[in-house]
Amino acid sequence: MPPEKNPPAPPKGATGALALASGEVLWGKGIGAPGSAVGEVCFNTSLTGYQEVMTDPSYAGQIITFTFPHIGNVGANTEDVETTTPAARGLVLRADITGPSNWRASRGFNDWLLSNDLVGLAGIDTRRLTRRIRDAGAPSGVIAHAPDGVFDVPAMIEQAREWPGLEGMDLAIEVSCRQTYRWDQTRWELGKGYGQLDNPRHKVVAVDYGAKRNILRCLASAGCAVTVVPATATAEDILGHEPDGIFLANGPGDPAATGEYAVPTIRALLETGKPLFGICLGHQLLTLALGGRTEKMDQGHRGANHPVKDLTTGKVEITSQNHGFKVVTESLPETVEATHVSLFDGTNEGIRLKDRPVFSVQYHPEASPGPHDSHYLFQRFVSLMDG
Repeated sequence: MPPEKNPPAPPKGATGALALASGEVLWGKGIGAPGSAVGEVCFNTSLTGYQEVMTDPSYAGQIITFTFPHIGNVGANTEDVETTTPAARGLVLRADITGPSNWRASRGFNDWLLSNDLVGLAGIDTRRLTRRIRDAGAPSGVIAHAPDGVFDVPAMIEQAREWPGLEGMDLAIEVSCRQTYRWDQTRWELGKGYGQLDNPRHKVVAVDYGAKRNILRCLASAGCAVTVVPATATAEDILGHEPDGIFLANGPGDPAATGEYAVPTIRALLETGKPLFGICLGHQLLTLALGGRTEKMDQGHRGANHPVKDLTTGKVEITSQNHGFKVVTESLPETVEATHVSLFDGTNEGIRLKDRPVFSVQYHPEASPGPHDSHYLFQRFVSLMDG
């Protein structure tokens, strides 16, 4: 599709813009770093944890629209990060960044965005944009911050249209670690900060498809000495560490694309009979290894307020989620039991094998940000290793 013949001109004073592949352009105030970025425009409904959201590797390739208006109110610090280099492409806000007002803040959020070269846009109707995503699916878009107010709108629209989208894209390979490393830091505690594991009970190998640090901290807090390996690690690499259990991490992109190299490894690991626990992308890759299917969602699940029902206990958990693909429940083989379901849209949120100590969930039990309802899953994994 050719660029618009008469693209909209920037309104007076506009220093930021979001151009969608449809040709629609949203104008506002540029925040963060000057420049531009292309990605899938999604929305997140979390009320807290914007710094954790922006550093979640699962957001690689995405521009995040925050539905909560007061972003920046707790500032930024060096502790609340899920990876060293953020993989998100940019962010969209309703109001300008709020000044920091929290005892843990070491800098303002805009300064943090600048230091991480993240482009942002404030002052647009995020409710309208969210409804547009809900009705028509997550669009491709280009976000730009130009302090001089000069934008090449036709080029931005064309770039949005040419971007291939997340379907078929392997992004785990981009955010995974490059070398194996050990992890022994435990969860943050008020008055103490992060702790350190002293007396590990089990050895766990975590396959890094884009692992969040707080997942590794939760494993360490549960008594696991964690060895983190790259996404491309083979079964021989993983088993060479003699683990008591294996963890499949979260991550971005299309699970079918990542599965080209991950699925054969997971199938080999399943043959060992060792306990295995997967989260988010790890859940989807496990499903593919078992013969199931995944598919792209129109909107995805992103936020810290998603109700999920545990079908084995009947209990409902409020969960933290971030995924744009789903497991097709009807594709699960007879050896697999669906254990959790979303109460928003009925999609699959968890599985377990009937004949082996293997389970996974679609959501994020580490809760960073989010509620702590699902922390019990780490103990469930430990119990399997105890057994």
